[in-house]
Amino acid sequence: MTVLIVHCTCPDATVATDIARALVSERLAACVSALPGVTSIYSWEDQICVDNEVLLLIKTTVPGFDALKARLLELHPYELPEIIAVDVSVAHDDYADWVESRVGVP
Repeated sequence: MTVLIVHCTCPDATVATDIARALVSERLAACVSALPGVTSIYSWEDQICVDNEVLLLIKTTVPGFDALKARLLELHPYELPEIIAVDVSVAHDDYADWVESRVGVP
């Protein structure tokens, strides 16, 4: 199975929706779920920051990851966006097949 779930936080719903639409329309992702109301607490430039964000759960494939990452870096407003891929080892076979069929196909 080559399915990945990529986590990426965004500053607001507008940015999250714009990024999600681009990734799906460009066939870099089969589906993107946007989860509002995420509070991120992190260290940045020697300060502790607390921000409300929208978390994107991006469903893609291992072969499609590099192109997805490159596009996320182009689209994202953050200097250092969170782009973390989690390998899916178990999934509903039909869903995994659908993801694989939607990514990278013109």
